[in-house]
Amino acid sequence: MTMFRTASRAAVLIALTLAALIVGAAAPAQARSVVDSAGRRVEVPDSIRRVFASGPPAGILLYVVAPEKMIGWGRAPRDEDKPFLLPSTREMAELGRLTGRGDTISTERLMASRPDLIVDFGSTNETYGSLADRIQAQTGIPYVLIDGRFQNTAAALRLFAEILGVSERGEALARAAEAIFARVDRVVATVPAADRPRVYLARGNDGFETGSRGSINTEIIERVGGVNVVEGVRDAGGIARVSPEQVIGWAPDTIITTDPAVRRLILERPEWRGIPAVQKRRVFLAPNQPFGTIDLPPSVNRLIGLSILVHAFYPDRVASDLNAELREFYRLFYQVDVPDAEIARLLQGLGH
Repeated sequence: MTMFRTASRAAVLIALTLAALIVGAAAPAQARSVVDSAGRRVEVPDSIRRVFASGPPAGILLYVVAPEKMIGWGRAPRDEDKPFLLPSTREMAELGRLTGRGDTISTERLMASRPDLIVDFGSTNETYGSLADRIQAQTGIPYVLIDGRFQNTAAALRLFAEILGVSERGEALARAAEAIFARVDRVVATVPAADRPRVYLARGNDGFETGSRGSINTEIIERVGGVNVVEGVRDAGGIARVSPEQVIGWAPDTIITTDPAVRRLILERPEWRGIPAVQKRRVFLAPNQPFGTIDLPPSVNRLIGLSILVHAFYPDRVASDLNAELREFYRLFYQVDVPDAEIARLLQGLGH
């Protein structure tokens, strides 16, 4: 009888131990509490391995900070973009997005992708905070908001990297971002107001879609001292359709586009010929591989856009080598080595 009771106790102890192990394995390890840019306290796993980016800006932030933690793209990269991305990310699935111009992923598919964390990079206002709280409550997946204001880029890189447990990389990226801002600001500070270019951003298939003054689309143009000629179109900023007559009246001396077809159209079509920028051949094509460098999407990819524009606007005031700056940016931020011939091709629309 004593032997039986001893064996029974041992069996019970083993069963309880196994049950505890099973429960522990099934439950995510919520070991850390972090505070996001919206001031929300969020419980996250001690080790974050799989991250879902809620929209394109967050997707680029995630790619730059920790590509090994990506589980897919909000929008799959184009074939021409893939050589400028890490091989491990080029064929990742297109999962859709939770924010932006309409959500394209269901809650079911989101949960099926098994992320440890959801991140959004952009506005941290009450609307986005409520969305994050709702998705987090529905799915049980931690959801953090990172402040996407351009001037906050370095702080965003540090905060997100700390949340993901890759602080050393975040610090390297943040310091590089700060150096770009400082280098650009030093140049712009030497340029009198009268010598700053009057700029029109040509978007859309015909070039008559643009960003009004103060919009996120023209933010980096204005940051490098460019005077955005588009005013009085939308009071709150943003994208607007304009007419040829309006562009002629604004008389920009510089035009920026990211579409080679639009640049050709502007240089060839008669409705553009009377514009000073066209007459002076100051129609610059900003590179957009693997991501846009002006505004699409408005994420950390715009950092190199600052360098590109300051070289385009003030070539006589910049001592640095844009080819070298671009090559180093791609190496650090996108983790790819771009051949000299490709660097030259990316910059050919700027006269480099």
